[in-house]
Amino acid sequence: MTRSLGAADAATTVGTPALNIGIFAAFVVITLAIVIRVASGKKTAEQYYTAGGAFSGRQNGVAIAGDYLSAASFLGIAGAIALQGYDGFLYSIGFLVAWLVALLLVAELLRNTGRYTMADVLSYRLRQRPVRVATAISVICVSFFYLLAQMAGAGGLVSLLLGVSGEAAQNIVIAIVGVIMIAYVLIGGMKGTTWVQIIKAALLIAGTFVMTVWVLGKYGFNVSALFQAAADNSPKAGEKLFEPGLKYGKSTTTKIDFISLSMALVLGTAGLPHVLQRFYTVPTSKQARKSVEWAIWLIGGFYLLTLVVGYGAAALVGPERIAAAPGKANAAAPLLAFDLGGSVLLGLISGVAFATILAVVAGLTITTSATFAHDLYKEVFKRGRTTQDQEVRVARIAAVVIGAIAIVGGMYAKTQNVAFLVALAFAVAASANLPTILYSLFWKRFNTRGALFSIYGGLVSAIGLIAFSPVVSGKVDAATGANLAMLPPGVDFHWFPLDNPGLVSIPLGFFLGWLGTVTSKEFDAEKYAEMEVRSLTGHGVAGAVDH
Repeated sequence: MTRSLGAADAATTVGTPALNIGIFAAFVVITLAIVIRVASGKKTAEQYYTAGGAFSGRQNGVAIAGDYLSAASFLGIAGAIALQGYDGFLYSIGFLVAWLVALLLVAELLRNTGRYTMADVLSYRLRQRPVRVATAISVICVSFFYLLAQMAGAGGLVSLLLGVSGEAAQNIVIAIVGVIMIAYVLIGGMKGTTWVQIIKAALLIAGTFVMTVWVLGKYGFNVSALFQAAADNSPKAGEKLFEPGLKYGKSTTTKIDFISLSMALVLGTAGLPHVLQRFYTVPTSKQARKSVEWAIWLIGGFYLLTLVVGYGAAALVGPERIAAAPGKANAAAPLLAFDLGGSVLLGLISGVAFATILAVVAGLTITTSATFAHDLYKEVFKRGRTTQDQEVRVARIAAVVIGAIAIVGGMYAKTQNVAFLVALAFAVAASANLPTILYSLFWKRFNTRGALFSIYGGLVSAIGLIAFSPVVSGKVDAATGANLAMLPPGVDFHWFPLDNPGLVSIPLGFFLGWLGTVTSKEFDAEKYAEMEVRSLTGHGVAGAVDH
């Protein structure tokens, strides 16, 4: 069993590909069997989108944790901590604090006001068609960025475990992951996807806990000894692993970039459409609040475990081996599992990571397909004149198309750190969705023009700044000369200096929402009063979109 991996043989000497394939296959077969058992057969739109509100707060909380603890949380954050120490752990803090915003400002009110999708809430007291179109476009864009992260994680992870090298082979792996994900959604709808997320959350937290105890055991359960070993095995970073600034303190630009990242992480969760749709899978607003409480405890505990896993990877694997492996930083946790327990633990942990990717991608896909079928097809194109069968059929077709787009996008993004890619999705969500949600729920004067200005303004500014940022073109590692951008070396058209656009696009989204509102005379006091009563009590929610 090889313990030293060079850049050339990283893809061929980690674990036993046959064992890893077996564990992957077993997970896929078992979860597909569960999905078929609990959720197969003909479905109404409500069953397909929200599982008919049939889950308890505890079940939904575990599913939310399963949805939220994505490849970014397990693979990306562990890798970021291993390579950047304290600065990497800041992702965990941002992702966790974000739930307080969701709990205090959004969860209960959103559950009371809507029925299936985020657009149900945003369009309730405004002009239906333009707001639904804008919201649908925003949801699709946010979900696409999030899907990129998961598919990138899948490509790097499975390539590492199956001994796959070369771009073509990694692209095939990404395509296979996409096809399996589409199968979950088509067969199970929201109910089947939720059970996959519950199973995946339990496996992920249990697997990470085992790795944490194993790592601490190697150092006599002495955290200081673990940290010292991490510093000793990271010659370029050393003690800087435990200080702020290893990644975001090198220059004024990186410090500003950190502020931008923090804003995106803390404010983004409350605008993520696949997370918000989970609040409709419980029967009451009280259960929605309970689900967020469960999610906070589970997610917070998990992020403490990733701290040990990340520093354990730095101590036992080392930055050179991590950087040389397929997927780079995303390979830190699997490589640590291999060093701890050989091929068997590697296969099990990687199976859990694979489950993580499949479950999150399935949740994103069902949210995006619901948005297309319910908000665009039914409410905009057909003006409400559709049958439930037609709506579900369109949702399934949309799931296939979205899956195909995600596969192609994942092929281009497979070299990026998944935690970083998710941060871009958070920035888009916080810029386009959050201002409109908060204004709709809390500002009496808010109107259609304000909604359109904030959604389109936040969306265009966030995506535009990302397109012209170093993330897409012109980013090179100063030490090694390696290309860190999505586009090939030599292509450089970036002019925006920050990696994350949140510092500019989030305030701009709020400002444009205010500007659009105050420059329009539209105001319906009666409709706002009606929505206020609904948001506080949940009264009449069953007919929230039937007007």
